[in-house]
Formats: sequence, C-alpha cells, structure tokens
Amino acid sequence: MDHGDGGDGMDGRGSGVGIDGVSGAGGGFAERVYAVVRRIPRGCVATYGQIAELAGSPRASRAVGTALHHNPLPGVIPCHRVVFHDGSLAPGFAFGGPRRQWELLEAEGVAFLDGPRPATTGGDVPKRIAGIREEGDVPARGSLASHAAQGMPKVDLSRFQWMV
Repeated sequence: MDHGDGGDGMDGRGSGVGIDGVSGAGGGFAERVYAVVRRIPRGCVATYGQIAELAGSPRASRAVGTALHHNPLPGVIPCHRVVFHDGSLAPGFAFGGPRRQWELLEAEGVAFLDGPRPATTGGDVPKRIAGIREEGDVPARGSLASHAAQGMPKVDLSRFQWMV
C-alpha cells in the first residue's frame, strides 16, 4: 500500500484557492470532509463514519455522503475511496455508479471479499455489481442497509482500511 500523498498528485502546497474553487473558501463541514478525503492514500479506503470523525463530527456519516455526492473536484478529491462501514461500495456513487467505484479501487490494488470482479474494459458485469436489482429484490426505503440488499461487493477492510 502506498501511504504517500493521497494519490492525488498534489504536493501539499496551497494555491490560494479553496477546494470549491473559490478564493478564501471557509472551513465548513463539506470543506473539512474534502480535506480529509484528499489524505486517503492510493490503495486504501476509509468509511463514511471514519471521515465524519476525522472531520470533527463523529455522528455525521450521512452528511459525509451528501458532501461527497457534490464533490466539486472528483479527480482531485478521491471520493471513490470512501465505503460503508462494512466495506460495501456506495450504490449511489455519483461519478459513474458502483461499477466505476469498483474499477477505480481495483486499479489501485484494493481487494474485495466476495464475488467475481467485473472486467475493467468491456464484457458483461454481474447485475449485483452494476447496481441492478434482481426480481423481487426490494431494499428498505430510506435505509442505509439498502445497499446490502443490492448485494454490493465489499472491500477487504482488514487489509485496505486507512489507518490514520
């Protein structure tokens, strides 16, 4: 695992422009979330709860998801490295869906606990990875557990969770 600069190619020096692209942007919750997520090394993942705690609001894991869904710089702020507490991928990954999140993590060397890996180029993707529900698969509405009902693959957190 690379525990370097977060894999974003940034050298840590500020540009005078805030994460949201506005000069002098404040230190709101979303800004703190983006700063923490930028520190996750390539080849590692963190959980929504872990990000909430590191951003100073340990009970705000859902708010972390909201902030990441509105990530202003997806190529710089690696939101694909954030997963559920059990290692499951986000079914609502805003930048290409769970298949894309899987591909990005797999390209960084992150291993998964169950199921076949989808091809990164072409080929059929298992329905459970593409986020397509099987007939009769109805997750509970409004439940964070709904991702489990969709059979999302899980990252091996014992090997790939970022330890701060």
